[in-house]
Amino acid sequence: MSPLASSDTRVGLIGLGIMGSAYAANLIKHGFCVSGHDVSTPARERLAAAGGRALGTAAEVAAGNDCLLLALPSPAALDAVAREIAPHLREGAVVCEMGTFAPEDKEAARAEIEAARALLLDCPVSGTGMQAATGDLVIYASGDENACARMAPVFTALSRKVVYAGAFGAGMKLKCVANLLVSVHNLVTAEAMLLAERCGLDLGMTLDAIGEGAANSRIWGLRGPLMAAGRYEPASMKLEVHLKDLALIKAFAQSVGAPTPLLDASAPFYHGAVAEGRGRQDTAALYETLKTLAMAPSKGP
Repeated sequence: MSPLASSDTRVGLIGLGIMGSAYAANLIKHGFCVSGHDVSTPARERLAAAGGRALGTAAEVAAGNDCLLLALPSPAALDAVAREIAPHLREGAVVCEMGTFAPEDKEAARAEIEAARALLLDCPVSGTGMQAATGDLVIYASGDENACARMAPVFTALSRKVVYAGAFGAGMKLKCVANLLVSVHNLVTAEAMLLAERCGLDLGMTLDAIGEGAANSRIWGLRGPLMAAGRYEPASMKLEVHLKDLALIKAFAQSVGAPTPLLDASAPFYHGAVAEGRGRQDTAALYETLKTLAMAPSKGP
């Protein structure tokens, strides 16, 4: 099959939250005809306002598109959507699961989708909601290689790079590796920012100086400014969602016998931040948790 083209391709989106709404906006900007569904009425209204077609059910999205993107909040939502859309999928349709879920959850969805003679690809993304809004994502595509190649124009509209990771499930393996690094980098960014603050450095100057040197990271560039400004809402990645990712990474690492000492050391700080009532704030709010720790050095998070 030849790659899809925006001029004649309808793309369906199921899940219009932080990531899904960004996907929709970028696809519309690139000329794709986008229809979508979300259980949230305001989310459907935002899609319509952006130039997409809001539909009342996930089944309607499946019935009207040869290409679907799933941007769902939980394994339970993925299971429910897979069961709902399977009877309505067109034969040969390509469904791209874009979330961060355990391999077994994606495999269960794959069985539902492929029983309907459609294809499910495992395509998690590396990047935050802020990056999704500007198309600054990396997509880890895995599954049927021809189907992934056919999806290239759609993926290009959403991202700055697409990596074909291999057989179905390789995308999530790669995402676990990436999110392990993100988790640790986020904490060390907060730690370094607090050191700069406590020793009297100007935080704006520090952000620029570190950003030009060997110590720079994408997380420093993305979350450092949020920490310096104390701006954690709206979140591009909520702390309560990241806790789910931490558990997923740990379970996956244990299943393959890989030790994770730094991930293990970082986890209590994320749990502490959520315990402080910061669950719906951006993961950059870890900076505030470290400040609390600094004020009470005898108490951990």
